[in-house]
Amino acid sequence: MASPTLSAVIRRTLACLVLPALFLAACGDDDSQDTSSVDHTPTSVDSGAAPDTPDAPATGGRWDPAVQAEVDARGKPTITVPDAPATELVITDDVVGTGAEVAPDATVTVHYAGVGQQSGEEFDTSWGGDPVTFSLNGVIPGWTQGLVGMKVGGRRTLVIPADLAYGDSPTSPDIAPGETLVFTIDLLGTS
Repeated sequence: MASPTLSAVIRRTLACLVLPALFLAACGDDDSQDTSSVDHTPTSVDSGAAPDTPDAPATGGRWDPAVQAEVDARGKPTITVPDAPATELVITDDVVGTGAEVAPDATVTVHYAGVGQQSGEEFDTSWGGDPVTFSLNGVIPGWTQGLVGMKVGGRRTLVIPADLAYGDSPTSPDIAPGETLVFTIDLLGTS
């Protein structure tokens, strides 16, 4: 059997020293992992970035700054709730946008506020923070159906019956079982 060359010995030695170090660095130590920089919030949007198109799709974290200025000028909506629970989805365009229309299965970037019909109290909002970006495939049916056809730059109010919201099993303690929800949504971008 031939003796190993010096380069083979060096390669083996480096492999024994470097590979375990790389493995440990990749796996990390649970006690030393820094998770403070992990962002668990919805996708935020950098309004200072140049848009991809005049209607600026929600992907890539950008939209048209003119749309942002228009939405900011409107400010957070005041939501009026109906006296009685809804039996069907009611869609009202408070402001008709001039940009691209939301298609089924689209991804949208919005500001929104939601109020429960029974309580008359706001249970959720993006105002006061960054707009949120999400796929219409990942939200309640009232949003999936109610945002289709909305145009970028618009403001739309959705009165959503419980069967198109959370039904008798709401995920938030601020929403009553069987509660009608009212959302006002400002559309910043769609793709």
